[in-house]
Amino acid sequence: MSANTDRYESAVARYFEAWNASEPEELTKAVAAAWTADGSYTDPLADVRGHDQVAAVITAAHEQFPGFAFRQSGAVEGHHDTARFAWELVSEADGSAPVAGSDVITLDADGRIRSVLGFLDRVPARA
Repeated sequence: MSANTDRYESAVARYFEAWNASEPEELTKAVAAAWTADGSYTDPLADVRGHDQVAAVITAAHEQFPGFAFRQSGAVEGHHDTARFAWELVSEADGSAPVAGSDVITLDADGRIRSVLGFLDRVPARA
């Protein structure tokens, strides 16, 4: 594995640490470790910038899907300062994954996320 590949894998690992943080203090630290201070997160449901707003989006996802965790699916692909990867939102209880998507991230020179562009590939039907 090259240093570049490791850089992308490390950034994505920190990204999932943030998305799976369950305690507010843990979430604050994980978001700060993963994103630049002015880093952004954009998907069909959110368009936010900065640690506090990113943490609020993550908190809202956990409130909507209690007992679920974000899991990487497949490999991380990266070049220059950009990487892409797929993920699923998996139930800890039964392993079902009602939500899945893919994200494209851009990194700064230190390997922290400057931006996330997220796409939702599978979402649950609304009741």
